[in-house]
Amino acid sequence: MDAAQAGVQRRHWDADAARYHEDHGDYLDTFHWCPERLTEDEARLLGQPEDLAGSTVVEIGCGSAPCAAWVARHTDAQVIGLDISAGMLARAPRGPGLHLLQADAASLPLADSCTDVLFSSFGGYPFLPDLGAAVTEISRVLRPGGRAVIAANHPTAWIFPDDPDALTASIPYFQDAYLEWDDGELHYAEFHHTMGDWVRAIAVAGLTLVDLIEPQWRDGTPTWGQWSASRGHVFPGTAIFVMEN
Repeated sequence: MDAAQAGVQRRHWDADAARYHEDHGDYLDTFHWCPERLTEDEARLLGQPEDLAGSTVVEIGCGSAPCAAWVARHTDAQVIGLDISAGMLARAPRGPGLHLLQADAASLPLADSCTDVLFSSFGGYPFLPDLGAAVTEISRVLRPGGRAVIAANHPTAWIFPDDPDALTASIPYFQDAYLEWDDGELHYAEFHHTMGDWVRAIAVAGLTLVDLIEPQWRDGTPTWGQWSASRGHVFPGTAIFVMEN
C-alpha cells in the first residue's frame, strides 16, 4: 500500500476509534473471529493452548488488540499485535506477553520466518488494494510449518448493499473498490477481493489452504452493520481462510 493510501486508512481509523468502541464494546470483550460471533475459545483455529506454548503469534490489524490480548492471557505465547492506527492501539490493554506495534499490513516490519502463527480478524486485508503482495508478506514472515488464519468479508457478500435487510444483489461482483470522498479528498477505502483473488494469492505465495470456514448465523446474534439474521440465514457474511506454510 502506497503512502497516500496508508494515510487514508490511518486517518480514518484514528478518527473512528472512539465511535467504534462505543458501538461495539460487547464484541470487543473477547476473541471474536467475525460478526457471526464465532470465538477462538470454541473454534481453536490457532491451536490448543498447549500447542502455542513458547511460540510467537502475530495479529495483523489488531485494532485495540482484544484478540491478541486474549491469546496472551490464555496461552504461554509471545504475542505481537500490529495496526496502522495509533488511535486504535492507544485503547489496547497492556500485559505480559503482549507487544504492540504501529505498522502497515502491506509491509510487515518483521524478519523472515520469525513467527509460528499469524492471524487477522477482519484487520487489514479488506483495506488493502494488493491482496497478493500482502499474502506474500504472510508467507515471508511465517516459519516453515507455520499457520495463518485470516477472517475477512465473504467475497459473495460484496454484491449486496450495505443494508442488513437487503437481500437483492445490486453491486457488481467484479467491482474492486468502495471509495468515499469528502470535498474531493478520499477519506474511506475498502477493497473487494473475489474468491479467485484469495485462492490465487494463497497459491502464488506458496501457502497451502487447508480449510475455508463460512460461519453460520446463530439465533440471538446481534446485527452488525450489514451482518444480520435476515441475511445470515441466506448467505455467509464471513470467510475464514486457514493456511499453512
